[in-house]
Amino acid sequence: MRPLHIALAVLVAAGWGVNFVVIELGLAHFPPLLFSALRFLVAALPAVFLVGRPTVAWKWIVGVGLSLGVAKFGLLFVGMDQGMPAGLSSLVLQVQAVFTALFAALFLSERPGGRRVLGMGIALAGIGVAAVDEGAGGPVPAFVLVVLAAACWGVSNVLTRKAAPRDSLNFMVWVSTVPVLPLLGLSLLFEGWDRDVEALAALDPTGAGTVVYVAWISTVLGFAAWGFLLRHHPASSVAPFTLLVPVFGMSSAALLLGEEVGPLRWCAAALLAGGVALTSLARPRPAVVPPVPEAREAAV
Repeated sequence: MRPLHIALAVLVAAGWGVNFVVIELGLAHFPPLLFSALRFLVAALPAVFLVGRPTVAWKWIVGVGLSLGVAKFGLLFVGMDQGMPAGLSSLVLQVQAVFTALFAALFLSERPGGRRVLGMGIALAGIGVAAVDEGAGGPVPAFVLVVLAAACWGVSNVLTRKAAPRDSLNFMVWVSTVPVLPLLGLSLLFEGWDRDVEALAALDPTGAGTVVYVAWISTVLGFAAWGFLLRHHPASSVAPFTLLVPVFGMSSAALLLGEEVGPLRWCAAALLAGGVALTSLARPRPAVVPPVPEAREAAV
């Protein structure tokens, strides 16, 4: 990769890492499901009128919109609102690579090789260490919600792979249109009309800034830049830069939010980073296709 492209990859990883701190700040202004709905509303408008028609079938847009937008981000925002620290969230969410490999093996017939299985085991060990660390001083249900969010991210990754969008920006903008109404409905159901109206009425520049950041910097510009890198370089060259996301996430959370990073969390980070690296970089074995029997000559 050229130095400029390496710098862009690092910049995207930094933006995604800091995003967890911004989410933490935004949750002080909005209920989690409303905040997530606003994220996708601002990401979709007015961009949806500028990117042209969808380049993939609607079934893929709806599938990714529900699994990524509603399930993954809904669970993540609720988990963080329930007490999951921003830095730890950025770390635990990377187990999505393990879920992606599992779901790809189940639904795309991508047989994991020995290195990938080893990487999945190491990453899961890291999740175990992180769970012990969080269980010692934080709410375990919130931790579980973020792990479930990672699983939903794995589902959306498999659906995105099936969709194979030619234009990642176009795809992400149209995907962003799907979660808005479901998330608003869930917010009204579980968070209440009064709480939502109160949050919107009290909107200030800081709250608006968090929405703009998670919508445009993290979602639209981040995924557009990532798609640009994937179009110019092999995925195996680009994917490892996602390992920098928890580095920036944990560092920015420590600097800006005062989160403590103890020995157990560093151990979990090392295991997760190593496991995700093996899982992401190891190539899956091609599915074994049984040979087609030769046709016998018909008897005359």
